[in-house]
Amino acid sequence: MPIAKRRPAARARLERDTLGEVEVPARAMYGAQTARAVANFPISGLRSHPAFLEATVRVKLAAARVNAALGLLPRSKARAIERAAREVLAGRHRGEFVVDVYQAGAGTSHNMNVNEVLAHRANEILGRPTGRRRVHPNDDVNLAQSTNDVVPTAIRLAALELAPAVIEALSGLSATFATKAQRWDGIVKAGRTHLMDATPIRLGQEVSGWAAALGAAAGRVRDALPELSLLGIGGTAVGTGLNAHPRYAAFMAEELSDLTRVPLQLAPNPFYAMQSLAPFVALAGALRVAALELLRIGGDVRLLASGPATGLSELRIPAVQPGSSIMPGKVNPSMAEMLAMVAYQVVALDGAVAWAASGGQLELNVMMPLVAFDLCHALQILAAAVRAFDRRCARGLEADPARCRGHAARTVSLATALAPRIGYEAAAEVVKAALASGRPIAEVAAARAGLSAAEARRLLDPERLTRPGRIGSRLRPGV
Repeated sequence: MPIAKRRPAARARLERDTLGEVEVPARAMYGAQTARAVANFPISGLRSHPAFLEATVRVKLAAARVNAALGLLPRSKARAIERAAREVLAGRHRGEFVVDVYQAGAGTSHNMNVNEVLAHRANEILGRPTGRRRVHPNDDVNLAQSTNDVVPTAIRLAALELAPAVIEALSGLSATFATKAQRWDGIVKAGRTHLMDATPIRLGQEVSGWAAALGAAAGRVRDALPELSLLGIGGTAVGTGLNAHPRYAAFMAEELSDLTRVPLQLAPNPFYAMQSLAPFVALAGALRVAALELLRIGGDVRLLASGPATGLSELRIPAVQPGSSIMPGKVNPSMAEMLAMVAYQVVALDGAVAWAASGGQLELNVMMPLVAFDLCHALQILAAAVRAFDRRCARGLEADPARCRGHAARTVSLATALAPRIGYEAAAEVVKAALASGRPIAEVAAARAGLSAAEARRLLDPERLTRPGRIGSRLRPGV
């Protein structure tokens, strides 16, 4: 008795690819290769980052236009593919992009998911044609392309789209601190090194360092972008341009420039553009440096705002939410804590991008799906976190001038100003005596160093010690 062929489930349809038939959900816009990827990679539930998906769709839209202009794709098909692509870019059909982030190497599954959805929708637009009039995901949507040049191009486009928000956020936070620095320039406080008393510093001077650090961090991100604008599109499988029209690559750079409104050029060496992920490592590295600066600065905010009764309490943070479910009235540095968590994540994502970039062999790095997701994720969360911290914390920071000045007057490192007058060792003895007796350091200095009380106060005036010069000598500050 012949074995009956297995029929698809009622809610599925049969699609065919080069491996044979496979069941696809009946209403799905994707096809066989996407269905295989869904079955093969039930890993994280994470899908392609929206910016990366949209960048891939823009490559398909540009390719349809260029191939039609070169006479390689019928105009009717090109228009249908473009309309389908524009629908996706407008936010439609997003549930059809179902391949897990952790998938087959290079992003073939992602590329085919996009090809299949656009082909399906293009055929609907054309009235479901058959035969040669039917839009094919490989022959038409993927015409003159390979996953190997599409995916690195899409990562570049996505990063170029997302990075300006990071630059803007870092620059904005820098400007916020620069404004605070000017406002607080007259507030003298104790400096601290090794978390121990150091010579006085003005709060404005301290915060100006934060502003400068964040400005530099924004500059590093900006400096990583130019190489991303050099595209390897048109290299197809290994960089040689096989199966692409000789003018295709140049036309694609022009078309993508128009679509993205970003000046794009062909990479001088398409093989480098396809083999190496170094430009993405450079950008991820710039994000890592920014994250490390944010960790440091956010940590300083938390330290300076600690208290309010038992900590430093030189800064007052905005109360954005109750800080405890059991301790009434407690306010925590919630925004700085969030910023730290995001910064840790960005540092970790940079590590993943770096390792993935080292995993390439010969003509291709197959770890690109990981790089695409992690780089886009890092760009997105860093921009959002910095903006939120700026708006909900940094702009509302207030200083406690009395607390700052009180700490400045008590720091034992005021004795540094005595060293040019009485020597390092004698000044150290003054510090020891002040700590042992609990007396003000100016009083001890007057008693032990042969100074008048007025001269001791002048030499140890905290505000004078925040300016360059040898206060303890007879030179004027700044001379």
